[in-house]
Amino acid sequence: MLNNTPSTENSTNVNVSITVGEVKVQFNGSPESVLTSVINFMTKQVPTIDLARKISLSYAVTELIDLFSNFIKITPEGPRVILEHEEFGMKKLSDKENVALHLVAAKIAKDLGKLSNDARQLSEIQFVTTLNPKSVSSRLSELVKAGHVLRDSTADGNESSTYKITTSGIHWLNSMLAKRVKG
Repeated sequence: MLNNTPSTENSTNVNVSITVGEVKVQFNGSPESVLTSVINFMTKQVPTIDLARKISLSYAVTELIDLFSNFIKITPEGPRVILEHEEFGMKKLSDKENVALHLVAAKIAKDLGKLSNDARQLSEIQFVTTLNPKSVSSRLSELVKAGHVLRDSTADGNESSTYKITTSGIHWLNSMLAKRVKG
């Protein structure tokens, strides 16, 4: 529970109450002192939260934008990979990185409400990457085998399989692009 109480001295007094199991604590004071107290309490009294954070891997849309904004743009035509190779000191992206980057762009667009679904069909990926269809198919197969992309086959058979980037795929792509920018 969080209460903001303005005091008479033009400063804000914050009240925070935390209950963990049977332990209940309350912190009152300036925002800075309360924040420090809450963080100290959480890291000392609830160490599993800190441990879980160390091994947890998930990406909020804001993190994805921070990581990939130099490579991805959301356009009126949809999410696209747009980059200036000279700007990043990079050579051309590999076909595998290009395909994965487009799937990340689709995920970001979905998370921003620009797309209703982040799953992409082979034909859509081929169109936006302008790669040879056989190359796209081969790279997707490699990415699926590595666990970087999830393949979903539709049951009705009317449409082809769709592909989505996985969390481990985002992690892999980020590390690959970071190596390219550094090296």
